[in-house]
Amino acid sequence: MRTAVAVAAVPVPARPGTYALLLNVARRQRITVGRLGALAAAQGFYLYTGSAFGPGGLRARLRHHLGTPHRLHWHIDYLRRIAVPCEIWYSDDRNSSEHVWAGICAGLAGASIPLRRFGASDCDCDAHLFHFKTPPDFAAFEKHFAPAAAPRRKIHRVTDIAAAMPDVLQRRRT
Repeated sequence: MRTAVAVAAVPVPARPGTYALLLNVARRQRITVGRLGALAAAQGFYLYTGSAFGPGGLRARLRHHLGTPHRLHWHIDYLRRIAVPCEIWYSDDRNSSEHVWAGICAGLAGASIPLRRFGASDCDCDAHLFHFKTPPDFAAFEKHFAPAAAPRRKIHRVTDIAAAMPDVLQRRRT
C-alpha cells in the first residue's frame, strides 16, 4: 500500500518523476493560452499534471513552473501568470504516470475541464488541467490511484512550497 509523505522543508529532488501542481486563481480572468486559445479562468483551484524526465528532473521542471518564465513554453506557463501555487504532489519514479494521474484527477469530486487539450496536446487525454471550486482532496487522489500504475511508489505532498523550493521564490522577488 502506498503512503503519502508530507514534505515541507525537504527540497524537491532532481530526479525524474510525475507531478501535480495545485494553483489558485483569486478572481475570474480571461487569458490566451498560445495556439490553444482562450481560457476563461474561473475563481478557484486548478490541478495540473505533468512529468519531468529531462535534465534536473522534478526540481528543474517545477523550478520553471514556479518561477517567472522568460519564454512561455508549456500551457501551464500561461496560467501561472495569473495563478498562485498552493501545493505540489509528486512521485520520483522513473515511470511516467502523468496520463494515469490526469485520469484520476478528472474523476475527483468537483473536477471539471476548463479547456480541452490543455497540457495534453501530445497525447490522447482530454486535458491535464482540472478546475475545482474548493481544493481537491489529496486523500481521494491517493485512494483512487491505480495500483497497477506504480506499485510501491510514494506520493509526496509539498504543502510549504517556500520551504521546499526557497531558491525559486527568492528568484521571483529579484
